[in-house]
Amino acid sequence: MSRIFEYFVVCGIGPEIRTIDGSKGYHGPGCMYLPSLLDQHPPPNHTLYPPPPPQLSTCVLPAGVEFYSSGFDSNDHSTFPRSYPIVLTEGDGSKIYVSCISFRDPVCEDIAEAYRIQANSYADKCICLVSRLPSFSVLRSALEEIFALCFSPNGSRKPLWDVIAHMVSSVPLPTPGKERVLFAIESCLLSVEVPPNDGLPHADISFQPLVQCLDVDNLVRLFTAVLLERRILLRANKYSLLTLVSEAICHLIYPFRWQHVYIPLLFFSGVDYIDAPTPYMMGLHSGVDTSTLTMDGVVVVDLEYNLITTSEEIPPIPEPEFSFLRGEIMKLLYPNVIGIDEMKSGIYSVSENYPKLSAKPWGEEHDLQLRMIFLKFFATVLSGYRNFLENSATQVFNSQAFLKKRSRSTNQPTEPMIAQFLDTHGFLDYLERVGSDENYNLLDKLQDAIGRGQNPMSVLPSSSVEPEILTVSDSDVGISGSGAKYTYDRFPSNIRTEEQEEKRKQILATVSNAFEYSGRHTPSKDPLADTLSPLERAAERERMVLDIKVKLQGLWLRLLKLGATDDPLSSFEYGTILALIESDAEGIGGSGFVECIREHIHSGWDCQLTEEQFIAVKELLKTAINRATSRNDLLTIRDALEVSSDMYKKDNNNVPDYVQRHLISLSIWEELRFWEGYFDYLMEQSSNKSANYASLVTAQLVVLTSHMAGLGLPDSDAWFMIETIAERNSIGSKQFIKIRGFLSHIQQLRNGYWGITSMKAQSVLSLALSSPHSKDVKDENQQPTEATGVGRSWVQSMFSRNTTTRSSSFSRVRRWTSDGGNSATNENGTPRKQDLSSGGQKKLQTNVRLLRGHNGAITALHCVTKREVWDLVGDREDAGFFISGSTDCSVKIWDPSLRGSELRATLKGHFRTVRAISSDRGKVVSGSDDQSVLVWDKQTTQLLEELKGHDGPVSCVRMLSGERVLTASHDGTVKMWDVRTDRCVATVGRCSSAVLCMEYDDNVGVLAAAGRDVVANIWDIRASKQMHKLSGHTQWIRSIRMVGDTVITGSDDWTARIWSVSRGTCDAVLACHAGPILCVEYSSLDRGIITGSTDGLLRFWENDDGGIRCAKNVTIHNAAILSINAGEHWLGIGAADNSLSLFHRPQERLGGFSGPGSKMAGWQLYRTPQKTVAMVRCVASDLERKRICSGGRNGLLRLWDATINI
Repeated sequence: MSRIFEYFVVCGIGPEIRTIDGSKGYHGPGCMYLPSLLDQHPPPNHTLYPPPPPQLSTCVLPAGVEFYSSGFDSNDHSTFPRSYPIVLTEGDGSKIYVSCISFRDPVCEDIAEAYRIQANSYADKCICLVSRLPSFSVLRSALEEIFALCFSPNGSRKPLWDVIAHMVSSVPLPTPGKERVLFAIESCLLSVEVPPNDGLPHADISFQPLVQCLDVDNLVRLFTAVLLERRILLRANKYSLLTLVSEAICHLIYPFRWQHVYIPLLFFSGVDYIDAPTPYMMGLHSGVDTSTLTMDGVVVVDLEYNLITTSEEIPPIPEPEFSFLRGEIMKLLYPNVIGIDEMKSGIYSVSENYPKLSAKPWGEEHDLQLRMIFLKFFATVLSGYRNFLENSATQVFNSQAFLKKRSRSTNQPTEPMIAQFLDTHGFLDYLERVGSDENYNLLDKLQDAIGRGQNPMSVLPSSSVEPEILTVSDSDVGISGSGAKYTYDRFPSNIRTEEQEEKRKQILATVSNAFEYSGRHTPSKDPLADTLSPLERAAERERMVLDIKVKLQGLWLRLLKLGATDDPLSSFEYGTILALIESDAEGIGGSGFVECIREHIHSGWDCQLTEEQFIAVKELLKTAINRATSRNDLLTIRDALEVSSDMYKKDNNNVPDYVQRHLISLSIWEELRFWEGYFDYLMEQSSNKSANYASLVTAQLVVLTSHMAGLGLPDSDAWFMIETIAERNSIGSKQFIKIRGFLSHIQQLRNGYWGITSMKAQSVLSLALSSPHSKDVKDENQQPTEATGVGRSWVQSMFSRNTTTRSSSFSRVRRWTSDGGNSATNENGTPRKQDLSSGGQKKLQTNVRLLRGHNGAITALHCVTKREVWDLVGDREDAGFFISGSTDCSVKIWDPSLRGSELRATLKGHFRTVRAISSDRGKVVSGSDDQSVLVWDKQTTQLLEELKGHDGPVSCVRMLSGERVLTASHDGTVKMWDVRTDRCVATVGRCSSAVLCMEYDDNVGVLAAAGRDVVANIWDIRASKQMHKLSGHTQWIRSIRMVGDTVITGSDDWTARIWSVSRGTCDAVLACHAGPILCVEYSSLDRGIITGSTDGLLRFWENDDGGIRCAKNVTIHNAAILSINAGEHWLGIGAADNSLSLFHRPQERLGGFSGPGSKMAGWQLYRTPQKTVAMVRCVASDLERKRICSGGRNGLLRLWDATINI
């Protein structure tokens, strides 16, 4: 059962007394002392619950513990208890919410006696309730009831710690939006509930302190600084104010999240953290002196005086969004902030407009309206942002195109504030989350509601359903003690175990004996040096780690700014980092340095180093690994190995040279124990626990193989360790072959470029890069190596125990690939025989050309087919042309038959990204994000028509017979146009959300369209009616194919579905992919289906005894399959990693499809060209001429022309 309260904790002065600066012992009432964790429930020996955070005691009493001569005095406000919330952030970014009450409590007699403290002294103590639920109200109410019950003259019916134990252990976490939990503390009834998950995040705080402390201009300025991830320091004289304002501003930037250091209440001794160079949000009591700090670039927000100061300019929010935001806040806040704002804004003139708000006190409704104002601001400033997501699988955002669109719409140059915001970690984090959590994206819902003219509040969930009441009762009340009352003069200690009591006595006896021996309270040898509790040691180490980490972050960022004239090994940054690594016996410096690099990589750093930086980083990593090896710290070694595989410099040939290649001299890589431990770690961390065990082991061994090759381990050494680990995990021969082939492939890439030296071999980790040597250029036109006796010898030698035989046979293999047509194994991974006669070999000639012309990413690609341009004379000359569209807003026509001058024409008219292209005999039609459809004359390249009528980006276009054009858009409509009259003939289909794909059968007039509404819609256009809504998918539908009475759909829910048009039913669900299905195709000759997914897998499906089964899997691609084009005898495939493949069905199989054998298995891989570095957006195939063209994000088209003689 999940509980609301994780811990009840008491912090204060324990048996081990130490000042803030670390001096042991009691130094008088004028010093501040470090707090300790005194008691807790659940107890520390409870095995089911992890211990509280070690820094908890330091954070709940941020000023430390002070000693006093008197306790509570009703006439002295400084002695009153203080209640305040704090928020702690763990390493994974999760938050811990704590409610605190600090008060003066008598010092324990045994501590006072041991340290010679004056009798009847008092010291600060703090009781805390710890929770993962941000319900500050119930935390505070429950804690105040416990405090009042302790010091009530009437006493409690149960021992206080029994009341605490029942409350912590018995109160469950309510189901969001469905339950309300009632529980009692003595006679006080409390309740707690959690709002639904599909609304705004739970914020159990009032936003009134934020708007009372800052005027509107400063509120907007603070909001901008947080949004741009500046270093933020809040100052106030109240602990609670710092936490409430920090939490409030974090809620106002929803749906974005603060991604950096977050300490709403900084303990006083941590003031040096303010000089950290990385973004942070911290709150510091105004009584702490910061005059000795540089504070350069820090945005200091004084909540007491409504003042914001910074040495760096905060770019303003652009118009008209600023006026909207400020105006809406003013309407809400009047008259709450009139005393601050009346001189600035002349607010007297607007009092008549908002009479209803003047008499209404601030409440939850105001909080909600304020949050919605800021959410509406994001909906306005990011209007249409989804149109600039270039790859839905990875959510890559085209910020430059978005900024250009804003500039055109506002007639203003690019706004610095918007440009900076699009580069923040918070925005990147949002893009990652929005792809995986579509259902709860309020920003998109709000944008849709505003676009439809609906009330913005309609996007919030309805609260009409009353929650179910759950009552937590205490059956022990009244039983224990038969009505006895428990009263206390101080907050009681929990019952200690014998072990805890004995340890406490030993510590105090040591202190007392030291006083008797030395006659003074500061002994020459610290009596507490060897008596620190594990929790105290953990807290001290936590502070040390944080301090070193902050220093390392600043040094690392400065190290990355070394110029070409700097000597890296003589720099201050290098020397300081080296000293931190070498002087730290516990390894905090080395592990902290590696962790610092890892965090920088995860923040979006491109990992490229200059020559000077490369030298420094390489030497520092060597030192860190050597020190970790001496401590047997395999964790740091593993992390260092992984970050070294990401950082690189460019050599003279512009090829990445990775840091990992230069670490080969370290001896740890030769130790089998390290690789075994690394393998075990990978198996534990694997997210695909349900996968086949052999496949899981193979996947992790491939990771190990990549690192071994990246280091440059000799082949024999690497294979020995891989083979040992593989045998220990009992994988089969098929997996052995796969791993061995992978290793040999990497070795060849490495040797082909870096060569083999007499020392340890070097390697290149970037497997996708081809060697810049001239011999590699020739490889593209070479015939692939056929399986020979050498290949069979290599397979046999792999299982041989003779290392010499294995090595020698492997060295004779010129080339090994995993393609089915080129390897010495069949699809099941077992050796197979091949016809080695010259007559049995097919001569394959390939040629890959790069077509340059676009200045932006290729976003649309179309091949002019024979069917499109056929006429009575026969084939027209433009059959086989490719037409491309780009983010540069242009459309280009390419003629592959003209080598060297392929570009035939450039068509300009759009002013936003081109998304769809089609053509017929005389015209080219294109659709764009500018919501228009343009029609050009193919011969003269003149713009003929501009078809306007869509209210969203155009996603699909299709040229039909009779001068008609069919278009689909993100506005959810499908329209039919008559090009001759420049009119929309009819809106033939309407969907509830954006249309992403469509198919039309012009022979029968049936239209199929699908997209974000996860429904495939079927219309009979000629009858002007909707035939079916095919429901079943749970995520966006990305692809659709219609052949006769059959419709096939592919979706982000990892499935493809087969539907009957006439019946409107789902005939089959194809669910064997491990990612969204981006393309589906129908093979008409054998009535089979081919699906391609982001998992890189190509699956061939065929009908079998009334059902459908997967007849064949092809795994030659390593990235998302973007295009499948099936002809009668040829099949063209394109993937996002710029890999292409061509499949062929041999002639001799054509007559046997009616037999009992597998039909779809007849497709055989014939050729795949060498892959180059590029990220592909779209692919088109011309199967008649054996050509496949891909368009990349770099603006290049890659045209592969495979001439195959059959």
